[in-house]
Amino acid sequence: MATVTASRPFAASRAAPVLRRMLRLLITLWLLVTLSFLMIHLVPGDPVRASLGLTAPIELVEARRAALGLDRPLPAQYAAYLGGLARGELGTSFTSQLPVAQIIAQRLPATLALAVPALLIVLLVGVGAGLAMAAVTVRGRHRRADALFDATSGVLTAMPEFVTAVTLTAVFAVMLPWLPVAGLAGPRSFVLPLAALALGPSAILARIVRAEGVKVLRQEYMRTARAKRLRWAAIYLRHALPNLLTATLTVGGLILSSLIAGAVLVEHVFAWPGLGSAVVLAITQKDLPLTQGLVLTLGAIVLVINAVVDLLIVTVDPRSTLRAG
Repeated sequence: MATVTASRPFAASRAAPVLRRMLRLLITLWLLVTLSFLMIHLVPGDPVRASLGLTAPIELVEARRAALGLDRPLPAQYAAYLGGLARGELGTSFTSQLPVAQIIAQRLPATLALAVPALLIVLLVGVGAGLAMAAVTVRGRHRRADALFDATSGVLTAMPEFVTAVTLTAVFAVMLPWLPVAGLAGPRSFVLPLAALALGPSAILARIVRAEGVKVLRQEYMRTARAKRLRWAAIYLRHALPNLLTATLTVGGLILSSLIAGAVLVEHVFAWPGLGSAVVLAITQKDLPLTQGLVLTLGAIVLVINAVVDLLIVTVDPRSTLRAG
């Protein structure tokens, strides 16, 4: 009975932060939905007139407004918008006259096919390079390698994804025509977009893992592991890496969110048929229903990713519940 009684406060202490995070996620999602609804009303001018053109007959404009429900009171429009979201309806595109949900469903796989491999590359390269540099430079050794790492990772960190994408295209697709410039046409077309998305975040993660790794490698238990002459795999993978998981998960969640955001510009540069290029096209064409649905979808993906990462951190590191707000 003592064991059961003792476990209940522990379980409650673990459940409370999870419930707070889930409640925070629901509130944030509601705010995102509300802002996406207001987007079409906050844009200066008449969005229907802008999409149809200044010379469109007034009868056509009024008919389009009535079809979209924009002639109804704002609370009625908001209720209809929430009801449509509950049914999986995001409205109809001004330009293509296709359901926005259908367009998103067609383009989402291309974005995920880019973002998920990019995240795996970031985790493998960032954690591997950061841990390796921590092992090489701990206790002030190999200062030249340390300086080279700082300079290289600093440059990659400072370069926006758009600049990286344009530079890679100019070098490897124009000057050296080794890779395709744009489009989704086989495995070779993934190389430049993945590099543009992954280089900067990999450098960020490597710098953080290196800094945290140096702290871990200086701990007493790591000295004991080395004194026992354990194999390097046991020292770094079994003892050092688990103690870096909290920082890695935190940064990894932020990086995946930034990958989704960075994909907007990278997809536009490489004419990638994903959500990012659709956002740019919708804004250019003043297609507000499509822009509204895409912003809502991308925002919801980022919020859910952050919530999942928070839950993983609570699971991996129970001490994080003490810092939970």
